[in-house]
Amino acid sequence: MSNNLRGRLLAAVFSAGVLGAAAAPAWSETLSDAVALAYETNPTLQAQRATQRALDENYVQARSGWRPTLNLQAVATYDQTRVPRAASSFFVPSGINETNSGSVALNFTQPIWTGGRTAAAVTAAQGDVLQGRENLRRLEGQVMQAVIQAYEDVRRDQEALGIRQEDLGVLQKQLEESRARFDAGEITRTDVAQSEARLAAAQALLQSSQAQLAISRSNYAALVGQNPGELAPEPSLAYLLPGNVDDAFAVAEKFSPQLRAQLYAEQASRARVAGARAERMPRLDLQASGRFLNGPVDPFTRDLFTRDVTASAVVTVPLFNGGLTSSRIRQAIERNNADKITIETQRRAVLQAITQGWNQLIAARANIGSDTEQVRAAEISLEGTRQEQQVGLRTTLDILNADVELRNAQLSLVVARHDEYVGAAAVLVAMGRLEAKDLIPTVPQYDAAHNFRRLRIALGWVPWEEPIALVDRAIALPPIPLSHDLPQEKPIPPGLQPPPAAPYVSPPRR
Repeated sequence: MSNNLRGRLLAAVFSAGVLGAAAAPAWSETLSDAVALAYETNPTLQAQRATQRALDENYVQARSGWRPTLNLQAVATYDQTRVPRAASSFFVPSGINETNSGSVALNFTQPIWTGGRTAAAVTAAQGDVLQGRENLRRLEGQVMQAVIQAYEDVRRDQEALGIRQEDLGVLQKQLEESRARFDAGEITRTDVAQSEARLAAAQALLQSSQAQLAISRSNYAALVGQNPGELAPEPSLAYLLPGNVDDAFAVAEKFSPQLRAQLYAEQASRARVAGARAERMPRLDLQASGRFLNGPVDPFTRDLFTRDVTASAVVTVPLFNGGLTSSRIRQAIERNNADKITIETQRRAVLQAITQGWNQLIAARANIGSDTEQVRAAEISLEGTRQEQQVGLRTTLDILNADVELRNAQLSLVVARHDEYVGAAAVLVAMGRLEAKDLIPTVPQYDAAHNFRRLRIALGWVPWEEPIALVDRAIALPPIPLSHDLPQEKPIPPGLQPPPAAPYVSPPRR
């Protein structure tokens, strides 16, 4: 963790521990600002993008099976032979015999037909790349969901802290009033003690609210990269939500990154089955080699060096390898079967997530209506209890209980609004719609396919690679399947917009 980020996180803990820190922040920001900053700087998202770029290289490495290889080899040899006098003969005289030699060779190999091996590897690599893009989409949605959760957590805890502060002020006034009435002989010491107890409990709850706000602020800073300021009201997500749960299922069936990633995984494993079967096929390679400067190096004599150039077409036919190829084929088939079965597993998991999120969303919306009515009724009850207490129909304990009911109703309403917004985000992330292109369309979007297109024709590409690829795929037995790129959902406007301002109402004339 950098010192800069560590300082921001520590500041989040410290500032929330001081009364008034949440009420007087240094700056204000919107949910769109938070999402945009996390989209550009979140380390988890940045690391996944780098992982995807590394995965793109598998496609280039697979295509190298159609490309030529060229090697340069240089060899220098020195040999010394010592024959002692006792071991010498007429044919082998005694003494020291020294020889040296050197050679430079150039070897060239060009695959012409690999029996479909390279074509299968390329298809499998392409499926892996497409799967990686969906995993990047899934992680992006999870980061966006986490940012929304953190944003709403901070807003919830700030509002809760404000309620606790307001309650503390009310209870302090209530205690002062109780003491004054006790001095006047209108109430007993018990009423004063009840007010003191409620005030002490409110102070403890206020401290707990401060600690919870500090935790939420630190979570926000870890995701977004800076401390939350004065957070603006959250914009509506209604433009992304479908009208009913069946439409949500239909969208998820087409665009859920979790499900689409598994579909691409099955395409890649199916190509690997074809690649395993292609190991039984022959292959054709063109080879050429040239050996130059083959002779003694010292003393250098130009006329003693030989030159040798050869060219050949090599056909390799696999005949028997102890059952290794058959075992690899069976292994690849079973892995493909597992991927096919996992498609249904992922489909059910997506439907389960949407079902749970949708029901939580409905419940939260119902709670908002109930809690709003509860707050209205609790406000009337508290005001009526105070008026009745002034004429002796209610006790101090009745007022304190009415105050508790009002604060609990207010907190329940804050939590319900928080849960409704977070629940909507959970449904959208399961559908595959909680992406930067839908939330912040005005911010430049990261193109995961840009690096792949750049690598398509890069260092190592040769012009005759394309016809060789066509031949290798066309006459492969069995045929090599292709990896199909599934359609993407178009961005849905207008993005995160600030909520409309309340209409201006002129004050009544007096």
